[in-house]
Amino acid sequence: MPSTIFRKGLDLKHDVADALARDYHSQLVETLKDSDFCWSSGRLTVHLAQEFGFCYGVDRAVDYAYQTRRRFPDRRVFLTGEIIHNPHVNTRMREAGVRFLSDPGESLDQLGPEDVVILPAFGVTVSELAALDRLGCTLVDTTCGSVLNVWKNVRQYAREGYTAIIHGKARHEETRATASQALEVSQGHYLVVLDRAEAELVCDVIRGRSHRYDEFVATFADAHSPEFDPTHDLQRVGLANQTTMLMSESLEIGELIKHAMIDRYGADTLAEHYRAFETICSATQDRQDAVTQLLDERSFDLAIVIGGYNSSNTRNLARICSERVSTYHIAAPSCLRSATELTHRPSDTPAPRGGDSETTVNDWLPPTGPVTVAVTAGASTPDNIVGEVIEKLATFANSQ
Repeated sequence: MPSTIFRKGLDLKHDVADALARDYHSQLVETLKDSDFCWSSGRLTVHLAQEFGFCYGVDRAVDYAYQTRRRFPDRRVFLTGEIIHNPHVNTRMREAGVRFLSDPGESLDQLGPEDVVILPAFGVTVSELAALDRLGCTLVDTTCGSVLNVWKNVRQYAREGYTAIIHGKARHEETRATASQALEVSQGHYLVVLDRAEAELVCDVIRGRSHRYDEFVATFADAHSPEFDPTHDLQRVGLANQTTMLMSESLEIGELIKHAMIDRYGADTLAEHYRAFETICSATQDRQDAVTQLLDERSFDLAIVIGGYNSSNTRNLARICSERVSTYHIAAPSCLRSATELTHRPSDTPAPRGGDSETTVNDWLPPTGPVTVAVTAGASTPDNIVGEVIEKLATFANSQ
């Protein structure tokens, strides 16, 4: 018996509104918004980027998860993995009794028709969805519309004989789900490119520089479709993105590959060998633009970027800030340990195909005089976490 799938909520939006406000609302953040995104306390002045925190897709995913728990109070409810990349939100899900199939001891094998499974904002692979459908579980699909748009383009590439080159992280849930769409079409192929350096390697192979083939094979060992043949499958390519990547980097990668195609096949036949669609989501771009504007408008002593360390869009906000000012990417308010000690993820930490790094620094806060701080947050960071961070900033700034 095929699964029942809810894709537009469960008609309980008003029923869970109070719980969502209790868990994620911040009066301090509302005060900042009403005060032109600026707030002062003693020697501290905080300027908050005008686009920050929960985007529509994340807000919708969390809302649907709360509706699911309310709709099925006596049934087992599972998430295929993290609903979004924010530790606070995922903790709240666990506290509500939602189990994670990605946790040790959990697996698809234990599921049956009476179970409810929530698909996260990143989406799931085609094979995962098929397995859940065979089990007959009730499914609640919170996949973001921006992700669905990328999937549509990748399927179109595959149908027309183009390999999808996806700017993203090969192990990221969204990228794995996107890549799987290419395999829905017979002879469909994909290649996941992390950054400019990897794109340049791809370009050399496109240009026929065979001395780099071995390096290509080693670099992309876990980042391409089965039986991928670079001499054949890079003749016609279409560009796509993990929706949370840095826009400027995605555009740069696209230009590099386009010019490699021109070098190899000529400008007159470019359309036969290269395609590209804009697939960075608007919320990701809005947050990047907002923090850039904030840094353009005034000088800061430091910037605080709030969000999960495995959140790509948060990492990219930190990268933007770090080019202009001392920047600390923190996962939670607890990272602000004291007026002299802070734990963060350095923005220059390499982010290859997985893994995070955290370090502790001292004397992060100027000890005397006025201090002006830029604050922003990734698209999966709720307002209450932003508010708690700002409150801690004020406490530490005014304790010296």
